[in-house]
Amino acid sequence: MDLSKKLGLLLGPIFFFILLNLPNTLVSEKGDAVIAVAVWMVVWWITEAVSISVAALLPLILFPLLKIMPINEVGANYGSPIIFLFFGGFVMALALEKVNLHKRIALNIIRITGTTPNKVVLGFMIATAALSMWISNTASTVVMLPIAMSVIGLLVNDADGFTKDDRNFALNVMLGIAFSANAGGIATVIGTPPNSILIGLLENEYNIEISFLKWMVIGLPFSIIMVTICYLVLVKWFFPNKQLKFTGSRQIIQEELKKLGPMSRKEKMVLTIFGITVFLWIFRTLINSIFPSLGLSDTIISMIAAVSLFAIPFNLKKGEFIIGWSDTEKLAWGILILFGGGLALAEGMSTSGIVDMVASAISTSEISILFTASLLILLMLFMTELMSNVALVAVLAPVVAGIAIGLGVPLLYLLIPVTIASSCAFMLPMATPPNAIVFASGYIKVYQMARVGIVLNLISVVLLILLFQFVIPLLF
Repeated sequence: MDLSKKLGLLLGPIFFFILLNLPNTLVSEKGDAVIAVAVWMVVWWITEAVSISVAALLPLILFPLLKIMPINEVGANYGSPIIFLFFGGFVMALALEKVNLHKRIALNIIRITGTTPNKVVLGFMIATAALSMWISNTASTVVMLPIAMSVIGLLVNDADGFTKDDRNFALNVMLGIAFSANAGGIATVIGTPPNSILIGLLENEYNIEISFLKWMVIGLPFSIIMVTICYLVLVKWFFPNKQLKFTGSRQIIQEELKKLGPMSRKEKMVLTIFGITVFLWIFRTLINSIFPSLGLSDTIISMIAAVSLFAIPFNLKKGEFIIGWSDTEKLAWGILILFGGGLALAEGMSTSGIVDMVASAISTSEISILFTASLLILLMLFMTELMSNVALVAVLAPVVAGIAIGLGVPLLYLLIPVTIASSCAFMLPMATPPNAIVFASGYIKVYQMARVGIVLNLISVVLLILLFQFVIPLLF
């Protein structure tokens, strides 16, 4: 174990006990306890002193002991619907991998986008962002990850071993997928849950409707700009791979495609289930409006796909199915626990009044509207590094609406950039599902993601302030 891990292992609980025993309260007794738990978790997450999934279990132990929440309420976060959305996505990824469909797609993507390293990275980023516009960023990342793993396996594990340029290429592909999944979801109303939460709040509470097209007028250009910036920051600044050559890659691709042969019946079944799932994700709102009693959600659709892959027989006589439960040994169970911990922490922050206190302090201070907007964007963007952006928007959006009313600013001016900020968390693995999913690949260290992420976070803040100041007033 290296020094940073040893220090992290000790400093986590030390900071926890110091914060619990401060002579003066920072927020409230319960609020201070939540902050103490959060600091312990963050120290272990950043230093990777223990598995980040183990660190995510701390609320399950500490929240009941510190009387923050009873264990049944804490535990409910580890089995929330969003966890099962991830589970269904992971099962689909397993099926794609098992039937080798991910490899076929990967090879065809490289064949289309070109085989120079930067073109491959750009190809993955464009494909992921485009997918993330219509299905959840989790689902798009889960689909792209095995394809990326296949590409990295094909093109970097060559005769010269795993060189620095190879590592940089792997980092660019993995981080590129995560960041473009986050940014791609901003483009449409259905692209990411925070957008939907905002639309629901505005319609239900304030009778303000934002059409699908109107959102895209703001979201799509922002998304394209952000994906472009992510690409340039990765391949030109942090992880350039100038010396990397994919020698004979075209030949390798042709040979591998030849080995795969024509698409098998099993591949066609997986592709059909995947296609139907994507169709349902895209048209869920329309289907629910036609059949109001149906009540389809992303999680239900995801679980239908997962159960179908387990239950639809490939060969009924032999009792063979597309995937069996034994295949789930490869499933990233730790990531599911990680997000349960994030959701529990979010609820702890909400119930203890921390979020309300911070927002209230901003609204009552005598500062300019531009400065208030900038602070709210910063608050949302950096808090979403530690909390579920869905939970954070659900808690903060009504408060931000109250602040806007108090300041005499149109609701949309503040709410749109603050909501978009929740999808711009690029720093930490636990910040968004895409970050966590690519982190699980093993190619990325936390400090590497954090170095690039802090730069992208600050660029996002600047872009969102410009959006608040100049763009939104023109459109609304």
